[in-house]
Amino acid sequence: MSLPAGVNPELAQFSRDIGKLNLMPLWERTTPMQPGSPCVPALWRYAELRPLLMRAAGLITKKAAERRVLVLENPSLKGTTYITNSLYAGLQVILPGEVAASHRHSPSALRFIIEGEGAYTDVAGERVAMSPGDFIVTPNWAWHDHGNPGGNPVVWLDGLDTPFARFFGAQFREDYPAESQPNFRAEGTAAALYGANLLPVDQPNGAASPLLRYPYDRTRAALDHVARHEALHPAHGARLRYANPANGKHPFPTMAVFMQLLPAGFAGRIYRSTDGTVFAVAEGEGSVEAGGQKFAFAPHDVFVVPPWCPYRLTAARETVLFSYSDRAGQEALGFWRESLE
Repeated sequence: MSLPAGVNPELAQFSRDIGKLNLMPLWERTTPMQPGSPCVPALWRYAELRPLLMRAAGLITKKAAERRVLVLENPSLKGTTYITNSLYAGLQVILPGEVAASHRHSPSALRFIIEGEGAYTDVAGERVAMSPGDFIVTPNWAWHDHGNPGGNPVVWLDGLDTPFARFFGAQFREDYPAESQPNFRAEGTAAALYGANLLPVDQPNGAASPLLRYPYDRTRAALDHVARHEALHPAHGARLRYANPANGKHPFPTMAVFMQLLPAGFAGRIYRSTDGTVFAVAEGEGSVEAGGQKFAFAPHDVFVVPPWCPYRLTAARETVLFSYSDRAGQEALGFWRESLE
């Protein structure tokens, strides 16, 4: 076999020899050191997904499915169940009268409620009501189950840092011995202890936010005030991040969570950052240009912007976007960067 012109035959033989010892020369690496990932921008339209969720609800029971979820898998990461290299996203539906059995796992989880009233989640012994637009915290290794005693289906977006746990070989999961865990904390305890700019005198030391529910009405009021009285960010509009009230940090060690308001007619500047971000449209209509593609979005649509991918947001009418990313983990490790063009 002849070698390409200019290749040192002795060096080529050296590479073959060390390959037998599971070694490779760094000078032959094919993966460059540069930002970005194999992920591609993508959008999932709720108008298309909702009928499929209801169809799934008629085909498989909650008990058989354990969690009735349609996973939003990045087109470039087929078979992984990931929406980015570091994040998971899925739409979950629970029908009236159903209970999703209690379990716990090492990945952290968030819920963003898309549609429906009357459902709850039990987290670490406390029942938490869920309404559209609410952001719900499920700390890692906390028992949690969901129920819907209401009269209509409830749908929410699940966001997890599963790829982190899998990367470190630290994925653990355990089922609770009963369908539901006992509620040994009164409903509203987390909000009373952490949701009024007050903290317990003996503050527990936890990695995730102890505030389990961030109600949408409070978030929306804060965004309205900021949009009216503060200068808008040229790319994000009025954007706020959810905070752990005990320490001011992100709600999870790995995931940052945001809500932003784009006024009607907003046309943002091009922006990019190293955190891959999942967006869910809480209200409004507009478009996102990302990676050379343009996607129009409507209420409840979900879209993803990959790491270091330039993107630009516009709003046809007043729009509110929920989002989460791996920025918390990147900041903790010193990796996170951004650029405004």
